Amino acid sequence: MWRTLALFSAFFPGLFALCVRALRWAAPAWSLKDRVLLSGRLVSTVQATMATVSGITVVLNCKNVVYDRHWLAVEYVWVLVPYMTYDIYVMYLCHWHKSRDRGVAEEKHSLASVRSFLLQERLMVTHHLFILVVLTPVTQHFRGELGDFFVGCIFTAELSTPFVSLGKILMQLKMQDTLLHKVNGILILVTFFLCRILLFPFMYAAYARQVGIPIYLVPFRIPLHCNIANASLIAPQLYWFRLICRKAARLYSSSPAERSR
Repeated sequence: MWRTLALFSAFFPGLFALCVRALRWAAPAWSLKDRVLLSGRLVSTVQATMATVSGITVVLNCKNVVYDRHWLAVEYVWVLVPYMTYDIYVMYLCHWHKSRDRGVAEEKHSLASVRSFLLQERLMVTHHLFILVVLTPVTQHFRGELGDFFVGCIFTAELSTPFVSLGKILMQLKMQDTLLHKVNGILILVTFFLCRILLFPFMYAAYARQVGIPIYLVPFRIPLHCNIANASLIAPQLYWFRLICRKAARLYSSSPAERSR
């Protein structure tokens, strides 16, 4: 636990700093804001890939969805803790640089800039804090030695993140009118729907099949905190999926001139 926390507390900020420095060499004409935004998205992609691989590994190795154990279901949570902490700060940095670009004169790390960040990114910050404050104790302590399969399922929700990051990178590179951006948009929709929406009915169905009960009885058989945690996780996903669908509708129905406005 402590070694993993220490290692990845250095790994994610270090990788971010390395990306920013590498981009200064590779793209000297880019502003610091552009380098920070792209570096944050690259680190996010790395973490999402790690989480997805870990999740698939756990799911494939847990034949009994209730009792089977896999070490990654416990250990990778200690990777997520430093990542979520790091990511909140990087989101703040991105917000501050974007605000400066819009002409908002707020000092870095000032109370005003932090308040502005928390107001604009309140849903994402709440999501990260929920994982840190609620899900971490649930997955590491309250569930005991049960349900590694379901923890692995939650990890696989990150499958859509590399495509989301790629979409933002393509827009940052002014490539939003390319075929790659359109194909990536479809992949975002598919992976987000499968791994962040359908994931939850899939977990309930897996439990129902394991214990031999109808799926509609599952919410009444599992602990209350599991239902609350699942509801808290899927609620923002439904909101974000709605936003993605609206953006996709504009992408595929409007002309390039309209999208560039």
